[in-house]
Amino acid sequence: METRKDSENEWFARNESELIRQARREREMRREAAVPAEAERSIHFMKCPKCGSDLHEEKIHDVSVDRCGTCLGVFFDRGELETLLLDEHGRRRGFFRRLLGLD
Repeated sequence: METRKDSENEWFARNESELIRQARREREMRREAAVPAEAERSIHFMKCPKCGSDLHEEKIHDVSVDRCGTCLGVFFDRGELETLLLDEHGRRRGFFRRLLGLD
């Protein structure tokens, strides 16, 4: 004779296995979707976020900036602006003068 606890255990086992199968399917779908994301990232690498032209890296006072040759936009990677802002005043001023082509 099947008890209530046995039927509950059977129900949980069935539903748990279905949840596991569903989680595996979702994980596989995310993994397959990640491949195009990598390809898309490579398309946008070193492209100007404003106009889409190529960026070129320019080193000014130990800080690398990415500059667009078309719209003349200047872009900093993570930590570069903080490095510049924490630099001494005279060096920081020289950086911006050189960046703007005043020196």
